[in-house]
Amino acid sequence: MSVAPDTGEITQHSFASFDGVQLVWRELGEGRPLLLIHGFVSNALTNWIRYGHAKTVAAKGFRVIMPDLRGHGDSGRPHDAAAYPPDVLAMDGAALVEHLGLDDYDLGGYSLGAHTSVRMWLRGARPRRLIAAGMGLDGIENLHTRDEVYEEAFDLDREVDKRSAAGKARIFMRQTGSDPVALRGIWRSSVRTDPAELASLTAPFLALCGAEDADHRPGSERLVELVGHGTFAEIPGNHMSAVANPALGRAIADWLAAPAD
Repeated sequence: MSVAPDTGEITQHSFASFDGVQLVWRELGEGRPLLLIHGFVSNALTNWIRYGHAKTVAAKGFRVIMPDLRGHGDSGRPHDAAAYPPDVLAMDGAALVEHLGLDDYDLGGYSLGAHTSVRMWLRGARPRRLIAAGMGLDGIENLHTRDEVYEEAFDLDREVDKRSAAGKARIFMRQTGSDPVALRGIWRSSVRTDPAELASLTAPFLALCGAEDADHRPGSERLVELVGHGTFAEIPGNHMSAVANPALGRAIADWLAAPAD
């Protein structure tokens, strides 16, 4: 009978990003570094640790590095608009890579984390492999198509239907203890990506999406087509429930651990 390797304890660390904002990251496991970035309104604990994904990946021999994005989790949540310049999350990701001295690593994320991972590549990051989970072409190209939903959710003085997209976003904000002022800054910092730029993604590429994720699944397959190579895979669930499915961690771990083509 095989025994799963001991992945050790989760450790927590912090550093000052390019502009001095304190950012927190967590680590689990030893081996090849994998930087995993969580989604919007979430955090590393919710996205990667709570449902066992980090442990699953670490058991394959990876050092899983999981930052809390600016404005999220235990990282700094400044209210000054100057703290949210265009592409700030990609800038923070590059600062963490530099702080850790990573020169041979893998990179990926879920939803906003996938968007951030692609933006990091387009700004010069060069991971060996790249993963975009829970995010299709539309979101990679332009997150601002959902401005109305999130601006409504951020305005706590405004009543929203709990069943609406804005209402569901506000419920998740409460569950994760999020700061709407900081989240607004993050949302407004996103920049548009020209789909033609995606041809520059020369790294082995995985697009992974929930089978019932109506907003992102079709665009996830389209993303692979525009990149021009790579793999599309689906797991059970929609945009939210796929995060809680152990299949997410298994799909990432299995793809990373597979022999190179």
